[in-house]
Amino acid sequence: MRTRRTVPSALVVATTLSLIAVGAQAAGAAPTVSAGQEKTTEYTVLVEDGASRDAAVKAIKASGGEVTKENAAVGLLTVKAPAQGFVERVSATDAVAGAAHAKPIGHSPVAKSAQKPAAKRDEVEKENKTAPANAPAKTQAATAGLDPLDDQYLWGLKLTRSDIARKKQAGDKRVYVGIIDTGVDGSHPDIAPNFNNELSRNFTVDIPKDSDGNDFDGPCEFRGCVDPANWDDGGHGSHVAGTIAAAANGSGVSGVAPNVSIVNVRAGQDAGSFFLQPVVDALTYSADVGIDVVNMSFYVDPWYMNCLNDSTATPEEQLEQRTIIKSVQRALNYAHNKGVTLIGAAGNNHEDLGKPRQDTQSPNYPPGHNRPRPVDNATCLNLPTEGDHVISVVALGPSTAKADYSNYGLEQAAISAPGGYFRDGFGTPWFRTNENLILSTYPKNVAIADGNVDAAGNVTPAGEAAGVKKVVTGDQVGYYQFLQGTSMAAPHATGVAALIVSQYGKNDKKHPGTLTLSPDKVESVLYGTAIQRACPNPRTVSYANEGRPAEFDATCEGDTKFNGFYGRGMVDAYGAVTRGRDFL
Repeated sequence: MRTRRTVPSALVVATTLSLIAVGAQAAGAAPTVSAGQEKTTEYTVLVEDGASRDAAVKAIKASGGEVTKENAAVGLLTVKAPAQGFVERVSATDAVAGAAHAKPIGHSPVAKSAQKPAAKRDEVEKENKTAPANAPAKTQAATAGLDPLDDQYLWGLKLTRSDIARKKQAGDKRVYVGIIDTGVDGSHPDIAPNFNNELSRNFTVDIPKDSDGNDFDGPCEFRGCVDPANWDDGGHGSHVAGTIAAAANGSGVSGVAPNVSIVNVRAGQDAGSFFLQPVVDALTYSADVGIDVVNMSFYVDPWYMNCLNDSTATPEEQLEQRTIIKSVQRALNYAHNKGVTLIGAAGNNHEDLGKPRQDTQSPNYPPGHNRPRPVDNATCLNLPTEGDHVISVVALGPSTAKADYSNYGLEQAAISAPGGYFRDGFGTPWFRTNENLILSTYPKNVAIADGNVDAAGNVTPAGEAAGVKKVVTGDQVGYYQFLQGTSMAAPHATGVAALIVSQYGKNDKKHPGTLTLSPDKVESVLYGTAIQRACPNPRTVSYANEGRPAEFDATCEGDTKFNGFYGRGMVDAYGAVTRGRDFL
């Protein structure tokens, strides 16, 4: 049985969306603010457990701050206050759990980039970018309920048995799936039929340059630096959305649950970073509007691991990590209690999350300031996947082997699903081929920015090498790209969860016209109908043949019913919609 690390309830914490490099003063010392430091900045302030909101606001005012925004669901306040001394003053009051800068500040300038950088996407996801071009396979006619590229490339649909599940249950439009990601291209021909523009929201503001002065999100594409709710400049969120619910419309690809509704609940920057305030806002909004399932293929930046006791941290960095832990858990609890099933990606750091290695990638904002940090499993968490109520998904390749990059372990692995594995099939023609990855929807604007499609809409040689597909149906043109990662595994599980709500859900009285099913029941069906898979023999897998160093070696613990590589098994759409009632 998996034992999830529980988030401690009694913490003195502070919140921020970025690395703070301003030194904290000694406890009780009066802040010193020179005339040149009196400019204001933005903070997020967390109300203490049991304290009143009014008392916190009073403390904020007394400390020189002004509340500009509020997330009442979790007690998170956005505050404008002096740039120096505010954190120390307000965090010392009983009504406030903590506070820190909400806007990134505080590092020595370095040389500025002359051009907009590529999105800060996990390199694991595009491991195929240097692959040789594969000869294009012939497109076959779509079979009943499937789209033209499905049989050819979407092995994940077959492994999850979505291809046969849809003959009984293809999803219900009254089931809403929230995509907490970099955005969703609502105009893509495979997404548009299922996209709910009315409910979709963007909780981010573009950050053109980071605090070092380098390009981050790049120039704002829209006035006000807030992208529309049907836009995606990162591509990650659209890929996720397509795997979950691309329409079975006779063109391109279809998703695991091709008839459910997609809601963009954006919390990710164009550059691929996910900061605290947008993540919390996206979770609580999802709960309030009646979303049934949310997909969370990310971790909350700037810390891969948030630690209660970080020996390398400044006082403000320590407060920041404690606040991320507490704030995210409050938001997860809120969403779960309001009927949202929470699906999270296990992560791509090829480690047992119950026995984590040293963290070398944090803090990752602004880029280039990461440092080696010791990680204590008892007090360090990767969020949201290690939060309470989150179903953490391990990534598999087409051979059903655990992908070399995927995190795993008895402590957090809940279930497993197709995530792609470029190096799967060593010794066979499969090895290092694009088709080992997950093909899904690709926004044209991102494809052009990536250099995979030219201004005229043609796939470039680089795009051909990466396996980019272009499908023309009438006057509609859709693009598709191959990616891999636990970010691709989680959407397969999310799609199956959406089918479970579609098949067994009841009318939601709080949100007329929608269906609902308690997260605990969804989880029970998801786990109960999963295809069990035993650990490999031998249990310790070496990826040396695949070109990986010894740190990738992974040991599978547990038995067939539950183990660290597969969790309770591989998600099974057909089993879920045909046998799920036995587990309700």
